[in-house]
Amino acid sequence: MRRFSLVLIGAAVGAGTATLVSQTALLSSTNAVAASAETYRQLSLFGDVFEKVRTDYVERPEESKLIEAAINGMLTSLDPHSSYLDAKSFRDMQVQTRGEFGGLGIEVTMEEGLVKVVTPIDDTPAARAGILANDIITYIDDEPVQGLNLNQAVEKMRGPVNSSVRLKIQRKDQKDPIEVKLTRETIRIRPVRAQVEGDDVGYLRVTQFNEQTYDNLRSAIDKLTNDIGPDKLKGWIVDLRNNPGGLLDQAIMVSDAFLERGEIVSTRSRNADETQRFNAKAGDLTKGKPVIVLINGGSASASEIVAGALQDQKRATVMGTRSFGKGSVQTIIPLGGNGAVRLTTARYYTPSGRSIQAKGIDPDIEVQQDIPDELKGKDETKGEAGLRGHLTNGGEKEEKGGSSAYIPPDRSKDKQLIAAVEYMHGLRKDAASAPPTKVQN
Repeated sequence: MRRFSLVLIGAAVGAGTATLVSQTALLSSTNAVAASAETYRQLSLFGDVFEKVRTDYVERPEESKLIEAAINGMLTSLDPHSSYLDAKSFRDMQVQTRGEFGGLGIEVTMEEGLVKVVTPIDDTPAARAGILANDIITYIDDEPVQGLNLNQAVEKMRGPVNSSVRLKIQRKDQKDPIEVKLTRETIRIRPVRAQVEGDDVGYLRVTQFNEQTYDNLRSAIDKLTNDIGPDKLKGWIVDLRNNPGGLLDQAIMVSDAFLERGEIVSTRSRNADETQRFNAKAGDLTKGKPVIVLINGGSASASEIVAGALQDQKRATVMGTRSFGKGSVQTIIPLGGNGAVRLTTARYYTPSGRSIQAKGIDPDIEVQQDIPDELKGKDETKGEAGLRGHLTNGGEKEEKGGSSAYIPPDRSKDKQLIAAVEYMHGLRKDAASAPPTKVQN
C-alpha cells in the first residue's frame, strides 16, 4: 500500500507570564535572521501592554487566555487559514482527520467575523435540516456568534451524542432568520461514495480528504470494476464538487490512483531550497480508462490539487465551474502539551507550474446548473479571492472569485453529472475524443 506521511513539526514552547517576552525572543530557530532592534522594541511593547492588562483591567483576567488570544490574533492577521489550536482543539482536529467525530456535520469558515457554512456534510443532522452553503450562523443556543473565533464557535456546536443544539441562521435575501434544532450525532465521514451510472460508468463522489479517503477510493474502484465488468466499463467520473479539502498526503494518493507517472504537485515555501515535488508511482488503479473530474465553487484545497494534477497531466477532462482557489498548504506544528499552530507554510503548484491561489481551477468544459429562483444569488461562493486578508497568488496578478456551489438534490436535474455521463458516452458535441490514457511528463 502506498502511503505519504503527514508532516508534523514538533516544538516545545515554555512561557511564564513575567518572562513571556524574553522567552519568546529566545525561542527563535537557529537558522532565523536575528531580530532587528525595532522588533525587540515591539516585543517589549507587547510585554508592557500585557502587564498593564494583567494588573489594571477592571476584572482579573485569565492570563493563559490572554496569551492564547494574543497568539491567535497574530496568526489570524496573516491569512484566513492560519490559527492557534488550544490543546482540546488540537485533539478535536486529529479526531476529525481520522474521519469520525461528534457534532452536526457542517463545514464552516470565518468570514468578516461571522461563521459561514461552506457546505453541510452528506447524511448528517445539518444536511437533513436543510442547512445550505453560504448560510450565516448568528446564534448557537441563544448565544450570539459575533465575537467568537472559529474554534470557539465550532466547540459550541459540538457536544455529547444525542444532545441537542439550537442554531439561528441568516440566509441571504431572506428577511427573517431561520431557527433549527439539531440533535448531535457521531459523525462518521464516509469520504467516498460509489455507484454505477448508465450501466457502464463508475461514479466516485469524494466528499473530503481524511485518513480513510484513499483506502475507500481503492475499494470503490475494485468493487465497481467487478460489478460492471472491466470490458464493459467505459470510464470514471470523480465528483469533487463541494469537497472542502483535507490532508495533502491523501490528495497525492488519490491523484496517484489514476496516474502511471509524472508530477502530481509541488509545494514552494519562502525558502527556494525547501521546494518539494511529489511524483506518481506506477500503478494506475483504473487501467487507463477515461476519467472526468467534476468541480464547482465549493471544491477547495486538496480537491484542487487532484483536479489540477489530472488536468495538467492530460489524464482527465475537468467539467463544471471554477473551483474555490485555496492554493496554500497549512502545517500543523504541535507545541508540546500547549496545543498547536496551524501555519500557512507554502503555496502549492500544479504540474505545469500553475498557482491556483485566489484563482482556482478553470474547467476544460464549463457546465452551469439551473439555479432555482429562490436560490439565485445565494449559490455563489466568493472563493479565496473574496476572503479578507487572503494570501496573494504569488506572482500572477489575475485573481478570480468563486462560482456556483449548487448541486440539485434531484440527480435527474444535475446538469453537470448528466453532461459528464453523456461526455463519457460520446453523446455531447464537445466530446470529440476520450481523454488520453497515457500520462505526459
